[in-house]
Parts: sequence; structure tokens; C-alpha cells
Amino acid sequence: MISPGYPPEMCQFTRGLAEVGARVVGLGDQPEHALGSEVRGHLAAYYQVRNLWDEIEMVDTARAIASRAGIARVECLWEPGMMVAARMREAIGVPGLRVHETLPFRDKELMKQVLDRHGIRTPHHVRVRSKAAARDAARRIGFPAIVKPIWGAGAIDTYRVDSFDDLERALEATRHVPELSVEEFVEGDEFTFDTICIAGRPAYFNVSWYRPRPLDGKLHEWISPQAIAVRNVDDPLLARGCEMGLRVLAALGFRDGFTHMEWYRKADGEAVFGEIGARPPGANMVEIMNYACDMDLFRGWAEAVCHGRFSQPVTRKYNCAIVFKRAQGQGRIRLVAGLDGILHRFGPHVAKVDLLPVGAVRRDWKQVQISDGYIIVRHPELQETLRMADAIGTDVQLYAE
Repeated sequence: MISPGYPPEMCQFTRGLAEVGARVVGLGDQPEHALGSEVRGHLAAYYQVRNLWDEIEMVDTARAIASRAGIARVECLWEPGMMVAARMREAIGVPGLRVHETLPFRDKELMKQVLDRHGIRTPHHVRVRSKAAARDAARRIGFPAIVKPIWGAGAIDTYRVDSFDDLERALEATRHVPELSVEEFVEGDEFTFDTICIAGRPAYFNVSWYRPRPLDGKLHEWISPQAIAVRNVDDPLLARGCEMGLRVLAALGFRDGFTHMEWYRKADGEAVFGEIGARPPGANMVEIMNYACDMDLFRGWAEAVCHGRFSQPVTRKYNCAIVFKRAQGQGRIRLVAGLDGILHRFGPHVAKVDLLPVGAVRRDWKQVQISDGYIIVRHPELQETLRMADAIGTDVQLYAE
């Protein structure tokens, strides 16, 4: 397991592997004592490397471990480590995505080229490596457009541009990014199609709805972004996106494990592909899938990749919303206001509260998806779930000094 202790949800996936009978060897750049007792308790061994992204060091370490103890699988659920994991699989000959299979999940331009060949609707797109190429792409695609990294994730360094002036500002802000994608901006609501696959077929799938679109949430600090795991995944309004998701998996040849796809539903009902990762969604979204069905997808994923089966009961009981909060001001949290009222009003429907406590230093909202904490609520009715999520957005406020 690559990086078993970071990001934090990797701890739960490591637990899942151990609970389904795997002997888990961790490989990371953290000192072992920094992993925490929970993670260490689920590891049979741990090896610290100097550089997690040094493919030569990682491959050599994997070969050394394999020669002593044997390795059945190499797993990585963190976007930056996908290519390293593929190199390791090739080097020691274990199942899983190879380098050429991983590339379309990491390189957004290559990803869309593959899907274009399979007749799947993607935004018009151009790979650019210079300002001149970006200007030319914008002329061809038209405004509004999106500028984002070819190898990015989580809407970081992603900008909507409505004019050439906007484009110049976006290009200046992304000078550190070697390759960009200039894409058509698709108007519409944004959803996910998340799966746990066995032999290329989803054993479980989820649809979540972003409110607002992540790009809007990245632009305005005052927004409390939401993601809603939808109970009625058979809603006809979602059918085109789910059908497209199955076609995307087939086109990219994905076989076993978690995937996270994002797509747009336009006003006329057309479904347009956004992007896909061969990994679970971040920002604690696996948690809301668990709360929506009262199950354990960390363990369900582990069972799928280790044993080729999925025995978690998929009973869609609730719509489940996670609402991320951002403090006003800078420095340390001095006040959390409105939480008691929310707990009084919605108590039985509040699944989890994880906000920064008074005295903690607030986080950089532009870099951290979970912002300064979150609240999860759930309810069988979608409109009631949205009402509670919106109330949390307006009524709960964190203030920093």
C-alpha cells in the first residue's frame, strides 16, 4: 500500500485491506511513528523511502520486498502516486493497471482523445504548452473556456476564462504548470459517477451532485461547497450520465478497484464527460457514500481487489450531504457560531460534525478541499437533505482572528 497514512482517508483503506485478510506492507515517505497507531496497527511492515515520487527508488524497494516476502498486489489510491504504482506493478509482475493503461487516467488530453475515438461526448479540448498555443486554442474553442492542468486534480490551478484578458491572467497564474488543457466550458449541473469494479463491471456505483460546481467553489471564499450522494440513482435525469460512465470504463479498459468520474448535465439533458480518475473521490466523499447506505466501502473496496467479490449490502436509505465550512478572517479560530442551533433543529439527521476547534489555525481554503471542516447530514427525501445542507451553509459560521 503506497502512502498508507496520507491523505487521511488512506488510513481507512489500509484498515479495509487488513480486515479482509491481506498482509499489508506500507511504503511511504513519512517516518513510521508519524503514521499514527491506527494505521500502524493494520500494517504487517512499513518501509520508509526518501522520495515517494522517485520511480527508481520505489521500484527497487518493491523488488527487495518481493524477493523476501512476496507481493500479490500494489495499491495506490492517491492521484499523484498512480504512475509510480504502475511502474512497480510492471517491475514485479503483479495484477493491476500498467503504465500505458494508467496514462489515460492521468493525462486529461489523452483521456479525452481515447473517449473521442469511442464516440463519447467530451468538451472540445486542446493540449497547450505555450501562451501562444493557449491563445490559439481559445480562438478556436471560444469563450467561456476552462484552463486547467493536464495532470491536475481537485480543481487546483483551474480557471474559467470569459475573455482574452481572463486568459492572460489564468496563464500567468499557471506559469508553474508545464502543460495545460484549454477546454470548452460546459454549462450545466455537475455530478459524479463513482464505482467499485470487479473484472471491469461495477459491483457498486454512486452518483453525487456538486452544489455549486467545484470551480465556482474554488473562486469564492464565502461559499460553503456541498456534495450530495443521491439516493435515487435510477432517476431518469441521471440515466445518461450513468450510461456514459459505463462506456467510459469500457473504453479505458478499467478492471478492478475504485473509479471517480465527473460529468455535466446540460439544460437539454445532454450528458458531457468531465474527467475520470482510477481512484476514489477525495474530500471525504467515500464517507457520505457509507452514510447513505450504512455500509463500509473501505472494506468493500478491499474485498473487491483482494478476493474479487463485494458483499457489502447496498441499501440506499438516504440522500447524504457533506457541507464544507470556511472561516472568516485569518489566524486561529476564535468562534464557531450557529452549530448548536443546527444540532437542535436537525439532530437525528446529523451524521457527523468535524469542524476545526477554537484555537486551531484555519487552513488555506484554496489548497485544502475540506476547508476548515465539514458537517454531514442525511435524510430519505432529497429536498429535505438540500434544505438542511443550505441551512448549514448560511447558519453555521467560523470566525478567525
